[in-house]
Amino acid sequence: MAGRVNLLAPEVRANPYPVYAELRRSAPVCQVEPGGLWALTRFEDVAAAFKNPQVFSSAGVRTTTAPPWLGHNPFSESMIVMDPPHHMRLRTLVSRAWTPAAVNRLEPRIRSFAQVLAERLSPEREVDLVDAFAMPLPASVIGELFALDPTMTARYKRWSVDLSSVSGTTEKDTHRHDSIRATVREMEDYLSNVVAERRRHPQDDMVSDLVKTRVDGEALSDAEVMSFLFLLVVAGLETTVQLVSHSVRLLMEQPHLIARLRENPSQVGRFVEEVLRYEPSVHGLVRVTTKATEVSGVVIPEGARVALMIGSACRDGERFKDPDTFDMDREGVNNMPFGHGIHFCLGAPLARLEARVGLEVLLSRFTRFTPTGPVKWNTSLTVRGPLTMPLIPHA
Repeated sequence: MAGRVNLLAPEVRANPYPVYAELRRSAPVCQVEPGGLWALTRFEDVAAAFKNPQVFSSAGVRTTTAPPWLGHNPFSESMIVMDPPHHMRLRTLVSRAWTPAAVNRLEPRIRSFAQVLAERLSPEREVDLVDAFAMPLPASVIGELFALDPTMTARYKRWSVDLSSVSGTTEKDTHRHDSIRATVREMEDYLSNVVAERRRHPQDDMVSDLVKTRVDGEALSDAEVMSFLFLLVVAGLETTVQLVSHSVRLLMEQPHLIARLRENPSQVGRFVEEVLRYEPSVHGLVRVTTKATEVSGVVIPEGARVALMIGSACRDGERFKDPDTFDMDREGVNNMPFGHGIHFCLGAPLARLEARVGLEVLLSRFTRFTPTGPVKWNTSLTVRGPLTMPLIPHA
């Protein structure tokens, strides 16, 4: 493969998997654009790096991947940019408000949100599924979790798109800098007021749980609560938006699966698991090496930014049989789409639940979906998915 691959090139964004396959075959550890990142593309190497935070550090990301034009890094106190022992302290505190029981209690509300959104989709009329269903569903859920002003959900799309696009915005994209910085300021103003209000008047919501939770008498600081809320906008919104969008797109491409799922809705969960492998929302997470290290015969220097390419790992033929075939009967568990090791995503159960319930509701109402135009893909090194996906639902 001549020259460095640009992971943000439009043709790569539209279909990165042939590029990933060639990298796994000929250059499983190599530098790519933008920024000369070192990319690990094989499942075994990606998993090993996730499980070795002593060498592949998350803390280093705090200073090396926040671009100078951004100014303040809103994720600077988040557990995603921390290594042990600080990471475990923060994860333990946050997880107290993020229990499986708390997530499962949301199912009736998620179903209610999904039904309202699905009823607004008119059969035989074109709609952008992202704008009309995939985005407002998780936005409504996060609003419910945090007891936020319901009128704010319209802003979540802009917030999540702007924040997730930071990794794909270069120094030359000056037209985007002001917009993203304005989004950060707007979110900080709004969320800081929410946190202050919950400290004064706690409610039955996750923000209140976060500010009052204690481990060995220690609480989260305001900065840590704010960073977690920023993280949830990206991780809780953007990844679920893409999971729902990818799911519907695959149903358009393989309509025989719709009949199968409508006949047996209990298999929707199995379908979602294969979507997570075949079209994961998260394609790459960045780490920084604390020392020179050898991976698959290649020495990566100390202080290098390394992209752990989840999107490639999930299509690795050494790990998955016929990896480029969508097979919802595939056996085994694959948690790689939600990270690996100590940074495994706390929100994975919620994302799975939202996608399953959302698809159950859509499939109960519609028999097929017809694309009416090309998908417009987002620009992010971390999350890959549609910005718009025009289609016609059929009853």
